[in-house]
Amino acid sequence: MHTLLSQWQPRLLALATAGLGDDSAHDINHLHRVWRNAELLLQEHADADALVVLAACYLHDLVNLPKNHHERHLASRQAAALACRQLAELGFPADKLAAVGHAIETHSFSANLPPHTIEAQIVQDADRIDALGAVGLARLFYTAARMDSALAHGADPLAQHRELDDKAYALDHIVTKLDKLPGKMQTAAGRALAERRLAVLTDFRATFAAEWGAASGPA
Repeated sequence: MHTLLSQWQPRLLALATAGLGDDSAHDINHLHRVWRNAELLLQEHADADALVVLAACYLHDLVNLPKNHHERHLASRQAAALACRQLAELGFPADKLAAVGHAIETHSFSANLPPHTIEAQIVQDADRIDALGAVGLARLFYTAARMDSALAHGADPLAQHRELDDKAYALDHIVTKLDKLPGKMQTAAGRALAERRLAVLTDFRATFAAEWGAASGPA
């Protein structure tokens, strides 16, 4: 299997690179990190097909629409269809295409589709783990800047006296979405890793609010 992975990785990398846009939160380094996360999870799931996981990790963002795009929830389905077509043209094992497509289609938080195979569960966990920890924090603020969001609410960064709004305030995203990710992990290993990385964000949020000098009430 190792030889097969080594043979396919550069081909997958070429496909992925050809379709990348200018979003640094979803660049080639993100794809490498997702695969590294998946490799950790594969150590706990010897029954999983590593080639399916590898292909899905590198091709899951072939169609990457902005988070505020009205068709964002359809991007993973479009990516799955495109990936299967391109893999078939390269001679990827035909009996694995459906599994790759399913893993890509269900990786997306926006699509909200359940992963029914261990390969899809690993890919979903691996991708979501990259939204946590120090790198996840950097990706959060990078994406917020692209969407013209403020860093935080001026007077109430921890949303103690207002409704959370992560479209307006980047810091809110830690609570509206990211701190829920460990509980949504599909694998035990993924959950443990996600919990460790979430602690980085939780500590950062508290430190940020202290340095921000927030008022005690709403603006």
